[in-house]
Amino acid sequence: MKKKPTIVAPVVNGPALPAGLRGYLYLTAAVTGAAIMIVEILGAKMLSPYLGTSHFVWTAQIAVTLVALACGYYVGGWLVDRSLRPGRVYAAILVAGAFLALTIALYEPVAYSFLRFGLAVGSLLTSSLLFFVPLSLLAMVGPFFVRVLTMSVAGVGGNVGRLTAISTLGSFGGTVLIGYLLIPFFSNSMTMYCTALLLMLIAAIYFLRWGRKAADKAATVVLLAIGAAVGYAGLQKERWRGEGSEELFRGNSNFGLLQVIQQKNGTHRFYLNDYLTQNSYDVSEQKSISMFTYMLHDLARAYAPRVEDVLCIGMGVGIVPMEFARDGARVDVVEINPAVVPVATKFFNFEPGKVRLTIGDGRYYVNRCAKRYDAIILDAFLGDSCPSHLMTREAFGGMRRILQPAGALVINTFAELEGRNDFFGASVYKTLTNVFPSVRIHKGKNGNTLFVASCNPQMDLVNPPDYGQVYSGCRDQVQSAFAHLREPNPDHGRVLTDDFNPVEFYDAVNRESLRRSLALSARGP
Repeated sequence: MKKKPTIVAPVVNGPALPAGLRGYLYLTAAVTGAAIMIVEILGAKMLSPYLGTSHFVWTAQIAVTLVALACGYYVGGWLVDRSLRPGRVYAAILVAGAFLALTIALYEPVAYSFLRFGLAVGSLLTSSLLFFVPLSLLAMVGPFFVRVLTMSVAGVGGNVGRLTAISTLGSFGGTVLIGYLLIPFFSNSMTMYCTALLLMLIAAIYFLRWGRKAADKAATVVLLAIGAAVGYAGLQKERWRGEGSEELFRGNSNFGLLQVIQQKNGTHRFYLNDYLTQNSYDVSEQKSISMFTYMLHDLARAYAPRVEDVLCIGMGVGIVPMEFARDGARVDVVEINPAVVPVATKFFNFEPGKVRLTIGDGRYYVNRCAKRYDAIILDAFLGDSCPSHLMTREAFGGMRRILQPAGALVINTFAELEGRNDFFGASVYKTLTNVFPSVRIHKGKNGNTLFVASCNPQMDLVNPPDYGQVYSGCRDQVQSAFAHLREPNPDHGRVLTDDFNPVEFYDAVNRESLRRSLALSARGP
């Protein structure tokens, strides 16, 4: 019987790696995998104060990340075929860390410079300039290390699988870390700075431990020092620079940067989310100085015969819920951002004990709710717009289900009702009329558009507002908004559904204009 020949896997040229270095390569793969996910998520968060949080921004960030990974994979494979020296890829990691440290100083001026472009193009250009290079450099690690770790063809599969698994677990760790620990408790810039330092240290340890050339070690230390210094300088810019005002509070959250600003020689206090003013308050009179807060309260009182049970979807800084609570109503509040509660309590006289507060998504609450309300207040702004999943036929249907027959749904928006860019306003109106028998629109002079919907076919003003309770500085705006009813062009817009809700696309021009003006106005000298 003829003996089968023994197949011997060919040996790949290259010296065997020391055990310590092999382990360090795997550690590096995990760290760079985590860093890629942190940069992808954190990059979009850093740009949100200037570009917003729409799908355009996330699409740009994801697209840039994918293209960068593709380029990095290709270059990493090409490079390792020409040299097996790990020092090459560690040099790339060192440069990636230094570049990320530089973005801390650059992201604000870069974002402002691209505000002149449309939202889609501006987002793509900003993400590309800031994050394409470091992400590409980090992506080189995978294919480079596979080749370095492989001593024979027989081990290729195991090395690829092992390295990919470790890198993916690192990405998982980075995703969990950024979502549950870093963003809620540290500033975006500090998180980026620590990520950059970690990458530079990973590279520096390699060169200092396994590097052969003294020049490489010296260059590593110099670049590490420069990167650390540049990043630290960028961190020093992260403070309020507004003239005539001081920053009482600054804190990061899962839903953006929160700030409380007050006039130095005045009594006006402002709450900002990602540099956009969300509410304003007179600390001496303990009253809101924003028109929409009075409209939300007074419209519900005006159109609902009784207001004993109120649901507020979106707490803001608690001014509107507290108004209803002072009226003697039982108030349920749904707020998605837990970081807002201590800010509202400390700086805007919110009293959590006087309402029933639920931390969660408004749509989820409505879907599970079995209680009926006399009034529902929808003011769930995230930056410059209300989350679109709260503005569909199905969402309004859920709100109608928990609304008393004579109750009122009051919605605060920044919706245009005239011209070519009225898609959002016209669509909200059409969607509401598809669910409720009666819908009215009150338009303010300052950009706020308030919708009122009721199951009552005859929706009349049953309780005229008491303008004497309104802050004097915005009393004229409240009176004007109450007196003027508006209707959009019936040929414009469409009924919005969960399955098809293109509001962010068609309303991008309005949101871009609003964010640009507010972001520029918040920019310090």
